[in-house]
Amino acid sequence: MSPLKISVVICVFTEKRWDDILAAVASVRAQRHLPHEIIVSVDHNPELFGRLKDALPDVVVIENQEGRGLSGGKNTGAARADGDVVAYLDDDAVADRDWLALFAAGYDDPKVMGVGGRTLSLWPGSPTAREIYEDQAALLREHTEVGLRPRWFPEEFDWTVGGTYKGMVAGPVRNVLGGNASFRREAFEIAGGFHTGIGRTHHKNRPLGCEETEFCIRLGQRSPGAVMLFDDRAVIWHRVPAERAHFRYFRTRCFAEGLSKALVARSVGAGAGLANERTHALKTLPRGAVRGLVDALRGDPSGLGRAAAITVGLGYTAWGYAVGSASGLRHRRKAPRGQVV
Repeated sequence: MSPLKISVVICVFTEKRWDDILAAVASVRAQRHLPHEIIVSVDHNPELFGRLKDALPDVVVIENQEGRGLSGGKNTGAARADGDVVAYLDDDAVADRDWLALFAAGYDDPKVMGVGGRTLSLWPGSPTAREIYEDQAALLREHTEVGLRPRWFPEEFDWTVGGTYKGMVAGPVRNVLGGNASFRREAFEIAGGFHTGIGRTHHKNRPLGCEETEFCIRLGQRSPGAVMLFDDRAVIWHRVPAERAHFRYFRTRCFAEGLSKALVARSVGAGAGLANERTHALKTLPRGAVRGLVDALRGDPSGLGRAAAITVGLGYTAWGYAVGSASGLRHRRKAPRGQVV
């Protein structure tokens, strides 16, 4: 049997991440399971498009053919890909050498329509992108986060900086996380692509998300036997800019997530859109808050900060959801079955 053909899509939007983009591409080139192709989807930035075309002659560099934002970039990449599977890697992340091999193994089960992996953080103080892609093995020797995590920052909220949060368990899941994910090609024919009215748009300040959540739920609704799989061995490292390691961004991101969840609930229904979130809020977060208090009683004062951050983060997320539900926020119309929006 021939190896599974995996097209890797990296969505990019700014020259400020130039070294990170090169590091991401280098990590894909170094995969044990070689990619079928590497596609860099540039989000409405002609100068960056031209520069990448010159710098990466062996890579398929294309321009986003839809509206600004991550969803449009992902849809454009998927439309161009001709592999059996389309994998997504963030433009400020690097992948472990077994990343694609582990994704490929997940698709041995024909019911599996999507496979995602674990995202560890490159906190402030971690190696530069150039150091990473010039000597990747030095960083990727062990599957641990790198750099200086703020002591108040709870692991249960690592999703606010694009990481895998405490509480995720390997196995079948409702949805995979967008920056470290893959889908069979036919998933896009069934679900119709990512909604461009949901998710991050970099020309706006608000850090929205959840485009992959809505996509996975919609895929499951249209193909009830479809399985989404989370493999915590399929590791990538995602850079956390210094400004995102502050409490102000934490609050802003939580509020934006609530707004995004309101859009998801309108698209796929509140029952499906909030099932995982209810469990996380009612079980994982209270345990995390108690753990923080216990740490404080044992002599770690930052435990109080983590307990407080969990409480504030939950409150801001709920507030954002309430505002989004009550306001006129709307996602764009779903595409007809088999089309990409």
